[in-house]
Amino acid sequence: MKITDRKKEIFKTSGGKYIAPQVMENKFKESRFIEQIMVIGEGQKMAGAFIQPDFLFLKGWCERKKISYTSDAEIVKNETVIARFEKEMVALNTDFSNYEQIKKFELIGAAWSIDNGELTPTLKLKRKNILARNQELFNKIYS
Repeated sequence: MKITDRKKEIFKTSGGKYIAPQVMENKFKESRFIEQIMVIGEGQKMAGAFIQPDFLFLKGWCERKKISYTSDAEIVKNETVIARFEKEMVALNTDFSNYEQIKKFELIGAAWSIDNGELTPTLKLKRKNILARNQELFNKIYS
């Protein structure tokens, strides 16, 4: 028998610190703005994240703030929305050590799904698939 994925959920930064992403992800998902989050940063100098917003809640927030949009992909590029997520990240980061805190993140404009191969049938993240599909955002975070 060979384990091919999720053998180890802990990763090590380039500074030698270990980060347990699932613990962080569960905390960040307490936010009403965040539907899914994937903490990244193995071998990098800091932790980052891909965030899939809770589009239902976010659209309601945008209507209250009079932010116009035509698609989910457009919402995640809006400066006001990004600023609101930055504020949310600052508040949620207080529960973690400095080396564990999410320093940079990118919002994902499409929902992760089982059909797209990004989630397992039990709704766990398929980290390799998500990372492969979002390689350019990964490069943007760590460039």
